[in-house]
Amino acid sequence: MNRHGLLSGRTVMITGASSGIGAAAARLFAAEGAAVVVMARRAERLRDLVEEIAAAGGSAAAAPGDVAREEDVARAVEVAKERFGGLHAAFNNAGWATAGTLLHETGNDVFDQIMDVNVRGVWNCLRQQVPAMLATGPGGAIVNTSSVAGQQAAGSSAAYVAAKHAVLGLTRAAAAEYGQAGVRVNALVVGSTRTELMTEVLRETPALTERFVERSVQKRMAEPDEIAHAAAWLCSDRASFVTGAAMPVDGGWTAA
Repeated sequence: MNRHGLLSGRTVMITGASSGIGAAAARLFAAEGAAVVVMARRAERLRDLVEEIAAAGGSAAAAPGDVAREEDVARAVEVAKERFGGLHAAFNNAGWATAGTLLHETGNDVFDQIMDVNVRGVWNCLRQQVPAMLATGPGGAIVNTSSVAGQQAAGSSAAYVAAKHAVLGLTRAAAAEYGQAGVRVNALVVGSTRTELMTEVLRETPALTERFVERSVQKRMAEPDEIAHAAAWLCSDRASFVTGAAMPVDGGWTAA
């Protein structure tokens, strides 16, 4: 463990950690000295990730589960308490999206799944993480993953746009409620990123690739590590006066 890292001495819970941004964050946070509790539905991938982190000298524990089930989230928080003595920070990164369809062509089952993972998942995490951080003390830091779709409408993705707007609303409300208790809550406004999920979406709708690249003023997509670094900073004491923020990590998408 890096005893002089950005997150040394902290226990951090990371959701959506079996691939993409979540897995990159787990590796980075552990390298920066944190003990990480990784949560996702794919247990085998979590096990491999924990073994990789341990082999590199870090501390990690797996808590397989679905963020849409509050009992699974509660179990992950308990793992943090039992294995590492408490919970200091969290990166609520789990998310789900589909290839674009018009609002009236989007099935209720798709709408429900998008809301369950992206909104109820963050809701469940906040409900379980905040009390754990207050008990661990002093303070705490939570980062929720939103999207450029949380600030701008995007065609053929109404359910996802609504979900990511809701994540920003939950972030701001929680920041206002728990600021005096020392718990900071922020969100990342993430642009197009080369994750496994994004690759699947682009495979179904190839025309989106050019659109996503063009919307970035850097004319490229992000790598998962670039998003993870922003989350690590927000979880650290270096962001001690930052709360209720929607921090763009989008290659200039929302600036253009």
